[in-house]
Amino acid sequence: MILAVTALAPPASAADGEVTFTNGGVTLHGTVVAPPGGTKLPGLVMVHGSGAHSRDDYRDQAEAFARQGIATLIYDKRTDGYSQFERSYSTLADDALAAVETLRKHPGVDPARVGVWGLSEGGWVAPLAASRSSDVAFVVTLGANGVEPSRQQAWAVENQLRRLGMAGSIVGMGSTMLRQLVGGGVFPEAHHDPVPVLKSLRQPVLGIWGAKDILTPPGEAVRIFRESLAHHTLRVFPDAQHQLRRTTDGFDKLPGYAPGYLELVGSWVHDPPGASTADASPVQDRPSTAVAPLAWYESTWLQLAVPAFLLVAFAWYPLFRRGPVARAGRWLAATGLLGVLGFLVIDVVLQLTMGKGLGPVVAGRPLPWLALQLVSLGAVAATIGTAVAWWRNRGLRLGVPLAGGVVFVPWAIYWGLLGI
Repeated sequence: MILAVTALAPPASAADGEVTFTNGGVTLHGTVVAPPGGTKLPGLVMVHGSGAHSRDDYRDQAEAFARQGIATLIYDKRTDGYSQFERSYSTLADDALAAVETLRKHPGVDPARVGVWGLSEGGWVAPLAASRSSDVAFVVTLGANGVEPSRQQAWAVENQLRRLGMAGSIVGMGSTMLRQLVGGGVFPEAHHDPVPVLKSLRQPVLGIWGAKDILTPPGEAVRIFRESLAHHTLRVFPDAQHQLRRTTDGFDKLPGYAPGYLELVGSWVHDPPGASTADASPVQDRPSTAVAPLAWYESTWLQLAVPAFLLVAFAWYPLFRRGPVARAGRWLAATGLLGVLGFLVIDVVLQLTMGKGLGPVVAGRPLPWLALQLVSLGAVAATIGTAVAWWRNRGLRLGVPLAGGVVFVPWAIYWGLLGI
């Protein structure tokens, strides 16, 4: 289908395109971007990716769709009940449905042809909204996942670390930390399963991926969408990343969207094909894997208690060192404290920067991690020396740091401090 490109004029007044709608007592604000003077236009509600987003984040695409004769509603994402550690896809889906109802009532819009568009996290939310209401005429997804959020995030984190040249124990540490977040219940919607939702959809779905997506496992997503959806059009753009921007390797973001992406959405929304079609699944470097449940010894409370105990145990010796001083005890106190505190710092930096804040990488290890591993080896050697000294002169003064050293060894092995 060939569409005439219409010049996009601003609304007659600033208020003409502004809308508000409510869900669960929260008022959301949005803008309808549409070609001037249109009648019986198809409508599209744009559902956000993860994180904080305003309507302006999607305005360029909304304007491109409007030039193709589509009325698009963009809105500011809720902040109430949405954060790094709190969110509900069900609530976000109801936000999208409230936006759909608003757009269906907008002048010039055909209420029978209003659908939802979802990017990334929105690729979980938009299908969920459509599954709840026949008022949603169609679904468009970008970079959507066929796997649950925890599995996707584990795959994405490993991609980032490997791209920075990291391998081995530091990559394993990142995976272990993610498992801890999931097991501790501080990874919201970790186990949302998109497959039952996809299988319940009866609306046509346009799924779009960049072959060089490093945040969503694209090969698995295309396969799962193809196997789960009753009516689908699945397209893969070879030189595009997660957001369908042009890219060379999936990590950089070149100016502009992948050629043909915006036009594909415009033509498909106007005339969804009757038969299902799908591009071949793009090749992934490695498959995603499910995040394994925590074993008893990995429980979150235990993993929080162990570093606290270690800090007390290693600080004990310098605070209460009366009488003859054992050199091994001094070394254990110093290396043990450095090992625990250093680990906590690296953990925070890794989570906040996805590894980019850890500096140069040597032999697959960032220099701070390599230094921390050397300190941990020193703590193991000091534990052995302290055990010998304690055996010769048994007492509480050396016994407490020695207990810390004994606990430190399996803890360090678990977190990769003594790994390759």
